[in-house]
Amino acid sequence: MSEILSLREHNLHKVRVGERTMMLHIPTNALYGIDEMTDTVLERVRAESLSADQLVQQLRGRFDEQDLRETVGELLTLDLLSDGRPKPAAKPVTTLGNLAINTVVLNVNTGCNLSCTYCYKEDLDTPDKGRRMSLETAKQSIELMLSESPHEKRFSVVFFGGEPLSNLKLIRAVVDYCETRFAQLGKQVDFVMTTNATLLTDEIVDWLDEHRFGLSISMDGPEAIHDRNRRTVGGKGTYRTVSEKARKLLARYQARPVGARVTLTHGTTEVERIWDHLFNELGFAEVGFAPVTSGDIDTFNLSVDELHEVFAGFKRLGERYLAEALQGRTTGFSNLHQLITDLHEGQRKALPCGAGLKMLAVDHEGGLNLCHRFTGSSLPTFGDVKTGIEKQALGAFLDQRLDRSGTGCETCRIRNFCAGGCYHESYARYQDPVHPTYHYCELMRDWVDFGIGVYSEIMAKNPSFIDRFISPRKVH
Repeated sequence: MSEILSLREHNLHKVRVGERTMMLHIPTNALYGIDEMTDTVLERVRAESLSADQLVQQLRGRFDEQDLRETVGELLTLDLLSDGRPKPAAKPVTTLGNLAINTVVLNVNTGCNLSCTYCYKEDLDTPDKGRRMSLETAKQSIELMLSESPHEKRFSVVFFGGEPLSNLKLIRAVVDYCETRFAQLGKQVDFVMTTNATLLTDEIVDWLDEHRFGLSISMDGPEAIHDRNRRTVGGKGTYRTVSEKARKLLARYQARPVGARVTLTHGTTEVERIWDHLFNELGFAEVGFAPVTSGDIDTFNLSVDELHEVFAGFKRLGERYLAEALQGRTTGFSNLHQLITDLHEGQRKALPCGAGLKMLAVDHEGGLNLCHRFTGSSLPTFGDVKTGIEKQALGAFLDQRLDRSGTGCETCRIRNFCAGGCYHESYARYQDPVHPTYHYCELMRDWVDFGIGVYSEIMAKNPSFIDRFISPRKVH
């Protein structure tokens, strides 16, 4: 063992959590607690050039020699240390041809009864001009998904708009079709919808409950905050209508937890106040925040200072999350909930999301889009529901995003959490969906470190929280 050791800096990251040191194994996103010996080995190799034998000679007065050699061997195997010998070639990342589409997003109506000032939808219309998807197009979307994914057992059909409930007739017909069709094939189907809640009635709520919809309500917080941007076509605030409908929904709906989706724009950074209103006062099961930094209208984009303030609020809310988790309770803070889920499951992302891999969005005419955010945009579609997926074009797009060389992403410690960031965020900010979202980099690295600390504390002091609140999130 005379080869000189070197530290593979881009493959490891240490985070101090209380009295313990946690190590993120970056290639796999696995998290380890490291002991004094392992930490000492890593730091000694970082500080000077020496072989494994020399390292053992220096440290055997403090640690057992056999333990030292085994530790060095393990660190070499994990590619955290290198002795100069070549490593096996990395396995190629699986792309479209090897994966199956199990989620289809149906853009059922471009029309919306609201005129939210920050809306990113490029195909949005007023209610009277809304372009509605036909039942035939919806059926073709379902059949395309099934034909592309013969071995999948569970599928999701997502209804989106505009306001999807403005085409409830189609949604009802699609649900009837899917429940019959998937039952015939012995497969399961889940229905998901994001709605502004204004069109909800008791009868609609009961029907959604009967078919176990996963529901997310677009709501920005207390009245003064919500009504800044979420207004009717005529310009009136919608808080009172939405809050009344939401209260009735939450009191009546039994099938699944209902979440709130919050859009944070310029001038809106009061994360804790918004969460408290939606979680504690209205009773949503989860509250998730989407900061706007790349909208077409600059006046709605959070400034750099505001974005830092938002993440500071996230961390304060995260401290409350941790305190409650240690008592066996959840605050329903979706952003941290998702990060904890990714850490626990060891999620390793080569691409930022399932768009184009597991999911495609269908516009009202049947065009296949990368995701629902791109319907009506200048990004070309990747086929349509009649002729099928243009796999060569889609594969070329995904391969371009998979190639992180020269971007800084290839050595970033959160590369397998972020994978370059949201396609649409990049498209809106840089006019290029494969461009990394650099404006988030430092904030996201700090956020992941914070999440590692929270997760480590929960696992050390109350691991039953994970079994109760994290593991069941994907169980319907």
